[in-house]
Amino acid sequence: MKKTILLSTMFLGSLVFAQKGAIKGGDKDAHGCIGSAGYTYSQIKKDCIRTFEQKIKLTEVAPKDSYTSIAAVIFSKDMKKAEVFVKDAGERSIILTRTGGKAKVWKKDGYVLVPYKKNGYQLKKDNIVIYQ
Repeated sequence: MKKTILLSTMFLGSLVFAQKGAIKGGDKDAHGCIGSAGYTYSQIKKDCIRTFEQKIKLTEVAPKDSYTSIAAVIFSKDMKKAEVFVKDAGERSIILTRTGGKAKVWKKDGYVLVPYKKNGYQLKKDNIVIYQ
């Protein structure tokens, strides 16, 4: 009888302990994106994405610490908008708008995205290249 009570107490105690632990994948944001799985919300795609899986990735030119960060770029289908994910923007992205008709320059709040070399891009902030 003592053995049964002891085992029951241990079992119930472990259930209570397990309930208090953090739930993996339980960190959904307002859009349902799970940050711990690497997902963030894209305003252009209107879906959860992983920035490190995007086709266009830019590398920080002059990192302030030993960690070089990566910026991801996503274009709208009509190429009129570019969504840029940079560490300076925190958890949010920056939506740049193409200026002019055929010009391939996207701008907003001091950020400028321009074509660079054959298939690359440069991201400038206040006319200083920060990613390419």
